[in-house]
Amino acid sequence: MSHPLNSPKTLLVEGKDDLYVVANLCKGAGLPDRTFWIKDKEGYEKLIGDLEVELQASDLQYLGILVDADLDAVNRWIALRSQLVAAGYANVPPQPNPAGIVLRQTGKPDVGVWIMPDNTLPGMLEDFVVHLVPDGDLLWPRVQTCVAQIPREERRFPEHHLSKAHIHTWLAWQKVPGKPMGLAINATYLTSGAPQVTLFIEWLRRLFQI
Repeated sequence: MSHPLNSPKTLLVEGKDDLYVVANLCKGAGLPDRTFWIKDKEGYEKLIGDLEVELQASDLQYLGILVDADLDAVNRWIALRSQLVAAGYANVPPQPNPAGIVLRQTGKPDVGVWIMPDNTLPGMLEDFVVHLVPDGDLLWPRVQTCVAQIPREERRFPEHHLSKAHIHTWLAWQKVPGKPMGLAINATYLTSGAPQVTLFIEWLRRLFQI
């Protein structure tokens, strides 16, 4: 799903974790390889700063935008929405859509926006990935208990990164410890059949008309 040449179908992501998670979810869903180019923008600020240029790329027909909500999905959408309105897109909804945004306008590339984890709640990629832990996994409650037992004054991560602490602790306890999230999907430590994944894949299919 990631290749070095410009593509009429491009998905912008904030980092390599996003790239490999999306690529392996698409593989698990049976999407044809190289259906679209996943482009690592190396951070949210660079992604949104380059958005105008990305929209003007020659031969671009479809552009997906995948970002973390961080502390507020609505504020993240407002920032993206202002860029899209400035680029001439009409009828841009005032609120993010739980099923993901897809905008189609004659004379312009189709644009889609997904705000991790679910277009509604605060959070990030890891808040999405925790739903991929297999149901009934015996280590998962142990992970949550273990992290909860760390006194707050000794925690070296902020509260809004709790899901990140959980998922990376869980990955550290697998057969091959510490696999990145994308490779953990490929290794089937993480599942790709969760309802959240289905909704995300449906957004990709709708956007890129796969």
